[in-house]
Amino acid sequence: MPKAVWNGEVLAESDETIVVEGNHYFPPESINRDYFVDSKNHTRCYWKGNASYYDVVVNGDSNSDAAWYYPDPSQAAHEIKDYVAFWRGVTVES
Repeated sequence: MPKAVWNGEVLAESDETIVVEGNHYFPPESINRDYFVDSKNHTRCYWKGNASYYDVVVNGDSNSDAAWYYPDPSQAAHEIKDYVAFWRGVTVES
């Protein structure tokens, strides 16, 4: 089962991820909200829409904008609405 790990803690775990462009998108109910803080950062993907970010905070260490999601994706990406993906040192293990 895929799980996202950073700083020794499991951030998310699910056997229902959706892989898009090589990234595992985890269902929103599968993330451990204790480790997520809303970020003010937003970016735009030409085909998925506007992404919002979370800072990941574990054991006092912060990883800025290490997780992202699409709260209102384009029709082409509707299946990943609110699903969370990771980067910046967060590893996804299968």
